[in-house]
Amino acid sequence: MAAEAVIVTEGLTKVYNGQVAVDHLTFSVYEGEIFGFLGPNGAGKTTTLLMLLGLTEPTSGKATVVGIDPTREPVKVKRVVGYLPEHVGFYRDLNARQMLRYIAELNAIPAAEAEARIARALDIVGLAQEADKKIDAYSRGMRQRLGIAELLVKEPKVAFLDEPTIGLDPDATNRMVELIQQLSQERQMTILLSSHQLYQVQRICHRIGIMIRGRMVAQGPMERLAAEKFGIEGEQHTLEEIYMKYFQEA
Repeated sequence: MAAEAVIVTEGLTKVYNGQVAVDHLTFSVYEGEIFGFLGPNGAGKTTTLLMLLGLTEPTSGKATVVGIDPTREPVKVKRVVGYLPEHVGFYRDLNARQMLRYIAELNAIPAAEAEARIARALDIVGLAQEADKKIDAYSRGMRQRLGIAELLVKEPKVAFLDEPTIGLDPDATNRMVELIQQLSQERQMTILLSSHQLYQVQRICHRIGIMIRGRMVAQGPMERLAAEKFGIEGEQHTLEEIYMKYFQEA
């Protein structure tokens, strides 16, 4: 049985002051898939995420997330989507457990259920032993994992992750990558991963999409994109080589 499309855009377009930020974007992401969303700064990736989250309205075209139109029902979308921005914001005078309780309250999760979710989330991200330490004392890697714990408390069907490994040391990066894989494999969470860390994207993404100047210039499994650009079926190429080929020709 084919996987269900969880994120769908059709001709999605956003124009700011006469400048096209996203240009007739059409793509789908399927249940349990990790989709690598690539492109240089200014390509339109963040604007796309904002439209999918219902934080800005498209100029034209449409999108659905888990069958919900984020333009018409933005609050409903936010209940089923988790978002980890590049720079995660926390109240640093709180500890991790207090921060997650606050997130649970914002999402109207009953107290008893919230405590169970918080304990589970802290265990999954490896912060159970650090849960009563103030966030101000956390390393960047710990704060990124706490951001994932926030997602888990919400129990979303979809996660948007914006540069989740940037600035992390190799050990913290590996832990984050393994955690993202776990969310996809064990929870069937659909993940849209925006990153410039091409090696990490290559490791874990099922398919990739490349955006340049607001347009999706390529999408699909790495092997197919390599064959399209390099012409030899089965030849091994890195994602960086594939990405640069599309970038140079765009």
